[in-house]
Amino acid sequence: MSLAPRLDLRQSQSLVMTPQLQQAIKLLALSNLEIEAFIAEEIEKNPLLTGGAEEGDPAAPDADVEAIADLPDLPEEPVTADRLIEAGDASVDAPLDVDYVEETFHHDSAIDSFGQQSGGAPEEGLDLEAVAVGGISLHDHLAAQAGERLDGIDLLIAARLIDAIDEAGYLTEPPGELADQLGIDPGEVDRVLAVIQAFDPAGVGARSLAECLAIQAREADRYDPAMAALLDHLDLLARGALPQLRRICGVDEEDLSDMIRELRNYDPKPGLKFGGEPATPVSPDIFVVRTRGGWQIELNSATLPRVLVDRRYHAELSAGAANRQSKAWVADCLASANWLVKALDQRARTIIKVAGEIVKQQEGFFLHGVSHLRPLTLKAVADAIGMHESTVSRVTSNKYLACERGFHELKYFFTSGVAAVDGGDAVSAEAVKSQIARLIAEEGDDILSDDKLVEVLNARGFGLARRTVAKYREAIGLGSSVQRRRARALAR
Repeated sequence: MSLAPRLDLRQSQSLVMTPQLQQAIKLLALSNLEIEAFIAEEIEKNPLLTGGAEEGDPAAPDADVEAIADLPDLPEEPVTADRLIEAGDASVDAPLDVDYVEETFHHDSAIDSFGQQSGGAPEEGLDLEAVAVGGISLHDHLAAQAGERLDGIDLLIAARLIDAIDEAGYLTEPPGELADQLGIDPGEVDRVLAVIQAFDPAGVGARSLAECLAIQAREADRYDPAMAALLDHLDLLARGALPQLRRICGVDEEDLSDMIRELRNYDPKPGLKFGGEPATPVSPDIFVVRTRGGWQIELNSATLPRVLVDRRYHAELSAGAANRQSKAWVADCLASANWLVKALDQRARTIIKVAGEIVKQQEGFFLHGVSHLRPLTLKAVADAIGMHESTVSRVTSNKYLACERGFHELKYFFTSGVAAVDGGDAVSAEAVKSQIARLIAEEGDDILSDDKLVEVLNARGFGLARRTVAKYREAIGLGSSVQRRRARALAR
């Protein structure tokens, strides 16, 4: 074996993630709003990129619209007005019976008729700006009241207490610990806390649910010994031990019902009525509208700005480049701009392709609702459209679809399946949850146990075990039969 140095030529293949490929993969996982921010940054960095359409530019082919329909074969020759008249198609040639909502007139995009398709009034359309109003925060509201009623050292103590109140209105730190931190007598903290507990909203500054309700009962002048005894035994009320509560409170059945009714009027979390962090609006990335020909799928152009390469400016920069370094910089800017435009176009086509396959697979949901949602996996969609499963996963992340059934994240349509009793097609877990919620909502006085739910669901063709029904019931926030029976007794 020779140990002398030598040169060898070897040929090999490897997958290299170029910066452009990394950028294209990153764009797939971004929502339209995130894409808008990304494009704004790129326009600032690259002088050859511009937003919007330029005058004189020919309209680009619509890459963000796809119609899914079982349409009849169209004739090769163009359909003229003469041929329509000869055919006598009254549904087309009816100028005096115009319906502006239907497809007699062309709509520029799916969103033009989305309000009508979703069942709302035509003049109302779709409210995409339904955002929770974030007013003054609870801490600011309490601080303003403290500034009006307190001063000096009491105002400093109040500021520290207000900082320790959470968004629900409860004091999260013991007054004794706050007194040690401030180096003052605990009685001073208790005195200032009593002042804060008289602030609006009633019940703020409480250290427990019982104290919160007691503060509100005092304000309503309903805090008597019987109410105090009831608030001291809220655990018995939660368990529905009404006979025991009547003995403890020393009241009859009518008085206890009146006290429970009074408690229901109180707010267990008084701080939540004030605005905290403003809610982030959810804007749909994709619109799905049912038309005469089938389903129309369109990207939300309102949140997806168009990006163009400024060829004129590139020509000016190239002509003014005095040295090789300047020319190389202009060439890099052009290559980067072209790649970004191509990547955005490919992203749009990929999203439409994935969304189109989801609509095909879940057409029963779009027509009839959640009860017809089918089991679906990322792999099934990926195999149908000829893409990798990871690509479909990126496309369906952080993206929302708007249709007649409301707003849904694309991930919502991928659910596990529940086998049918008769060996038929499997049913989506979401459809089973919908059935359980409907059965419990309609149960009336006959409370259904989990065993009874299993019997009813199996009779309807769902092959479910008791533990599966219990898991689905808890997942949708519904209590057990014992808890529901107790809640109904308290409601009476």
